[in-house]
Amino acid sequence: VFIGLMSGYLMGWFDLLMQRLIDIMHALPLLVLALVMAASLGPSLENTIIAISIPLVPNVARVVRSSTLSLREMPFVEAARAAGMSEMRVALRHVLPNILAPLIVLFTAQLGAAILVEASLSFLGLGVPEPHPSWGRMLSESAAEYVRVAPWLVIFPGLAISMAVFGANLFGDALRDILDPRQRS
Repeated sequence: VFIGLMSGYLMGWFDLLMQRLIDIMHALPLLVLALVMAASLGPSLENTIIAISIPLVPNVARVVRSSTLSLREMPFVEAARAAGMSEMRVALRHVLPNILAPLIVLFTAQLGAAILVEASLSFLGLGVPEPHPSWGRMLSESAAEYVRVAPWLVIFPGLAISMAVFGANLFGDALRDILDPRQRS
């Protein structure tokens, strides 16, 4: 969030450098980058969180930057600058609160992707280790052995993943409809 905010607000060489870094990260698919990071970091709860979070940064940075670019030209930001506020204070006090609605919608929209990536990493043995529950590990353990004898051991974790992703996407759409001022009549 901070990178996108400063990139969009300060512009110049910092914006150019950050956007090229974001472009490099955005060039790789989410699952591929998460797989590479999880394989290099090893299976643990903290490493899985890092492997899921880092690949989601480019989307967040782009949304924050685009919202910041549109807000930095607004009259209330110009008035705060004219009142003598520092650039950092204007960005944190006036711009940041106004980009929270798109961020909340983005986080709920990316929750489904994060659930799928975690399940995929755990299915491959690169995700959350044994004492912690994981739908992906449930699928990997029961898929090979019990799919013919007890298919519900595969069906129900798969349905749980699907319903969680679907629910997160519906929740994100509902939040977008509520928080988007252009949708209001």
